[in-house]
Amino acid sequence: MEKEEIVMKIDIGMEEKTRMEIAKGLSRLLADTYTLYLKTHNYHWNVTGPMFQTLHVQFEEQYTELWNAIDVIAERIRALGEYAPGTYKEFAALTRIPEDDGIPLAEDMIRNLVQANEAVVKTAREIVPIVDEAGDEPSLGLLGDRMEVSEKNAWMLRSLLG
Repeated sequence: MEKEEIVMKIDIGMEEKTRMEIAKGLSRLLADTYTLYLKTHNYHWNVTGPMFQTLHVQFEEQYTELWNAIDVIAERIRALGEYAPGTYKEFAALTRIPEDDGIPLAEDMIRNLVQANEAVVKTAREIVPIVDEAGDEPSLGLLGDRMEVSEKNAWMLRSLLG
């Protein structure tokens, strides 16, 4: 005899449709963040040239922060009652950050990461209105944190290009 699963309805002061819409937006943010994490880690491993040491260290700091952020975003999606995407296939379908063909030169890595960080900011910013209207303070704080970090990273990387 199989045990019947009992699921408690989520009652956090938000309509299900709104929760699902926020979770969908956060899933896109998770995909962008994970893709940026992979890109940054790849560049950390494969950067060469006169800026090697600087970039190697900076990329490590950035991918470490991204790795920690991934879990926060996924757990927020789960708290809203939805499943978080977790496969390369799902991330590829949801992200706006393009994959690289081959290993770019160091300056191209920097440009690519500026654009990828800005993409994360755009995705987060797109979600803000629905989150704000719903009074979803936890998601709003998460979005603010992601935008702040990605804007700062884009600025720091852009500064390396002069």
